[in-house]
Amino acid sequence: MTAERFSVVERLGGDDFLAQTLGRSFKVARGEAASLAGLMSWDDLNAILTHHRFEPPRFRLAANGEQVPAHTYSRPITTRRSTVWHQLQPSELHKRLAEGATLVLDAVDELHPGIGSLASQLERWLRTGVQVNLYASWTSTEGFGVHWDDHDVVVVQLDGAKRWRIYGPTRTVPLHRDVEMPEPPPDEPIADLVLNAGDMLYLPRGWWHAVAASEGQHSLHVTCGLQSTTGADLVTWLSEVLRAHEAIRADIPRFGTAEEQRVFLETISKLVAAELESANLITRFSAARDATERARLVPSLPYITTAPPNADLRVRLVTTRPALAAGPEGTVRLTTGGEEWTFTAKARSMLALLADGESHRLADLAQAAGITLAQAAGVVTELVDGQVVAIGGER
Repeated sequence: MTAERFSVVERLGGDDFLAQTLGRSFKVARGEAASLAGLMSWDDLNAILTHHRFEPPRFRLAANGEQVPAHTYSRPITTRRSTVWHQLQPSELHKRLAEGATLVLDAVDELHPGIGSLASQLERWLRTGVQVNLYASWTSTEGFGVHWDDHDVVVVQLDGAKRWRIYGPTRTVPLHRDVEMPEPPPDEPIADLVLNAGDMLYLPRGWWHAVAASEGQHSLHVTCGLQSTTGADLVTWLSEVLRAHEAIRADIPRFGTAEEQRVFLETISKLVAAELESANLITRFSAARDATERARLVPSLPYITTAPPNADLRVRLVTTRPALAAGPEGTVRLTTGGEEWTFTAKARSMLALLADGESHRLADLAQAAGITLAQAAGVVTELVDGQVVAIGGER
């Protein structure tokens, strides 16, 4: 199985994972290193660090729960325009890593196509936002100590080995903004395991864990952080929906009589209760979340005005949760990336093809819809302007 065909959904268990594991318990999925061939390598990491300028906290070193000062592995460079950036010093970077620091690179899915595809797979499957961070370490020193995350994670071990000690949760589904902090974890872990290249691990939010490259070899892994969708998010969205009602928009009768305050609260209570009793409330909420997902923004240079009607032009949707629905008078409506478009019904087959997230030839999109290349290019131009489609060149 090559990286292009690597399926995180299949590896974690598909529908069984959603029904039995997600949000409930950790899961280890063993695999062969060869299954990740081409996903991301040490050479890829070296190239990223060579060709990009990073500042903390995007790129950082950590050891024993503390961030390593950037001046110990980089030096400030002042440009002729008097801006300052920190240039990595490879020899000093190597020393800090050999001394026990862990290298951390946030949002590597924005820097590497293979990891970006991995993130998109998870976003389509779990219908939530995903950010992928990279970790590299060489010693048994723990980068972050025993800690918990406020989001679920999917870990992919790319190379080497990493020991994970898992202690379980001490507060059920804690939040980043919470009313209480979790109690400290127990002294002994409930699981002590080693991930080798090709292995994966799922860990729910709030589960205490400690990680170290303690197996006598270096380690390279990525952690896919899954955006949580909680009851607090539902209540926040509901407060926006209810703004349609005058009573919600009205001032609270802070200086009114007790009776006026009672009537006000009773009115609010009835409106909220009516929504909560709606059988399709979660469906509507989920649709709203999908419609406003963050697009993975990709410029379409050199096509800065219109998409040319070239048969071999490659076109790709850069959102992962588009919604197609019938519009008025035989039209089709596309909702994605926080925007909505209405096209003639002929465009439905073309839009459905784009919805799979793969790169498609403009000719194939036009053929699917039974329209001309120029008409298909017009649809693509609108979607590029809306930042939900990218043109990837001709090949």
